[in-house]
Amino acid sequence: MTTIRRFCCNDLLRFASVNLDHLSLSLSLSLSLSLSAQLDDFVFQFNMSFYMTYLARWPDYFHVAEGPGNRIMGYIMGKVEGQGESWHGHVTAVTVAPEYRRQQLAKKLMNLLEDISDNIDKAYFVDLFVRASNAPAIKMYEKLGYVIYRRVLRYYSGEEDGLDMRKALSRDVEKKSIIPLKRPITPDELEYD
Repeated sequence: MTTIRRFCCNDLLRFASVNLDHLSLSLSLSLSLSLSAQLDDFVFQFNMSFYMTYLARWPDYFHVAEGPGNRIMGYIMGKVEGQGESWHGHVTAVTVAPEYRRQQLAKKLMNLLEDISDNIDKAYFVDLFVRASNAPAIKMYEKLGYVIYRRVLRYYSGEEDGLDMRKALSRDVEKKSIIPLKRPITPDELEYD
């Protein structure tokens, strides 16, 4: 049986096997949900202080899925940011260990973050960033109701474009937040960290 609960400090010492998989579903720092993310990208972008900052500032947005024997199956971390109609939830990372994939665990974790953004923080939308080359992740997000809002040129290490994908929440009645931009932008034009 799977239990989804808030992430705690002790989990930082227990989830290495989830993070070290090169096929891990992970986004980084408003970064990439990349099924083909390279280990070195992941290790350098996430360190203990990074996780601790999220845990301290946005505890409602940091959850772990735990299986039998207290084994970590996956986790999601995010935050809420912006102002006015740009107030939104952000998926920073969603990661599922290889042996627990194809059980809709990522979907459950995403739904949890969306519910918190919608019902607790009254956000207008949820966003995430994904590598433009990551067709499997893009397809998964589209199945979850996300649309490509804009392309961010050379978002990943100054080399690969990123896609900013969004899903409107109930507060955005007119769905303004998901009307795609007609032109790509550069990373320095991004509004948020």
